[in-house]
Amino acid sequence: MTSLLEVFCDVDDFCQQLRREQAALPKRSGQRQRRSGLCESEIMTILIHFHQSHYRDFKAYYRQYVCRHLTAEFPGLVSYSRYVTLLARVSYALTAYACSRQRPCSGISFVDSTPLRVCHNRRIQRHKVFAGLAARGQSSTGWYFGFKLHLVVNHLGELVAFRLTAGNVDDRRPLPILAKSLFGKLFGDKGYVSQPLFSQLWQDGVQLVTKLRTNMKNRLIPLIDRLLLRKRFIIETINDQLKNISQIEHSRHRSPRNFVLNLLAGLIAYTFQDKKPSLHFTSDELAALVACP
Repeated sequence: MTSLLEVFCDVDDFCQQLRREQAALPKRSGQRQRRSGLCESEIMTILIHFHQSHYRDFKAYYRQYVCRHLTAEFPGLVSYSRYVTLLARVSYALTAYACSRQRPCSGISFVDSTPLRVCHNRRIQRHKVFAGLAARGQSSTGWYFGFKLHLVVNHLGELVAFRLTAGNVDDRRPLPILAKSLFGKLFGDKGYVSQPLFSQLWQDGVQLVTKLRTNMKNRLIPLIDRLLLRKRFIIETINDQLKNISQIEHSRHRSPRNFVLNLLAGLIAYTFQDKKPSLHFTSDELAALVACP
């Protein structure tokens, strides 16, 4: 796992570059912000490091770990309530940093969606935090109330693209946007079966490969594509790690902004993992797989 110092250095380098780019933009008049003991890079690093720790609750992590064991690393620590208030300042920077952590397509990509439940089904009627934003959706484990996280990863398990939608959005709807930077073959489950979608992606240089539904006519699929379809466990493993290690799904959110920041920090923390679920292809093997019709 990448150390706290390495994470901070990478985050700080990005924030400095972002500030230099923003300095060239016209100044906007607005409310003056009170100076904080924590800089933007430190606020983001603490949030990302939480998803690398074994804590399941951020409040306990901040009070029991950061405030006791990381005082030397963060000498300007503030109270927990003040830190939660400061998170609003890093919304733009954290979003931009998460996008910068995306990696290029390798020619072999996998796509999948995973539900993000925000409350128990029995509390849907009285849930207010995500009223008008979250929606009821259905997954392989049943109905839920919340959102969907759509991911595209390459054969090395690196994040290529991601998108968040309401829980009732069809998996095929955001796929053209996710596939804008892709080429080669894209492997998905039966939820992505669509002839118009296949034709649209084919025109953009992407071959969508999916399994057949039980009510569809049988058709021949090249053996290599059948074998690669079995390797979809890569993205399913990533979804499992994001939920059980990075803690991107829980029902304790008190605002939509903090929900999004928690999700972005979890995705960023995953990109710092040294060992990711991956397929070990040589460059020649990868080129041959992409070239196969």
